[in-house]
Amino acid sequence: MTESKTDPRVLRTRKLIMDAFIELSGKTEFKDITIKDITTEAMINRATFYYHFEDIYDLLEKVLSEVLLVNLNYDFYQNDELNEETFVTIFESITNFQKSLSSRCHRGYEDTIARIIREQLEVIFYKMLLKQNKKEKDEALKLTAVLLGWGIYGASVEWRRGSQMTPPKEFIKLAIPYIQTGINRI
Repeated sequence: MTESKTDPRVLRTRKLIMDAFIELSGKTEFKDITIKDITTEAMINRATFYYHFEDIYDLLEKVLSEVLLVNLNYDFYQNDELNEETFVTIFESITNFQKSLSSRCHRGYEDTIARIIREQLEVIFYKMLLKQNKKEKDEALKLTAVLLGWGIYGASVEWRRGSQMTPPKEFIKLAIPYIQTGINRI
């Protein structure tokens, strides 16, 4: 009998592996973490690890995606509309996520982190745009979600580069009137 990936025991083991990885990443740089380290920390065997994840990069991606979704509080955005408060909350979540990762992840993994952030933002923005614009063409909304995802991510990178004296909330508020103008035209 094979277990379903939604079986509570399977989910607990998956969480155990992810928690072990998070624990290790607080003490060791990602490039130095081995699967052996993770299996030892989680008290599982290699086969169990590979049942849940393809490799350590798959684990990194899944952990980052889940941590980011928690940071973004996905449930909040499923019902909300794109307004100033939403943009501020999303931007603050992204900058907090990036700050928490900066001490843990090696520079070589910034591309992976950036891609995960943009993909999650695109999903959130697309769902919100779809709710607000049911009559609009699907492709236009997808493209707008991509632009918003890249734009918010780019703004967070710009904030990290030199504007950290300005709180993230104040930083993003400078652009919101222009973003809102574009969205309101859809």
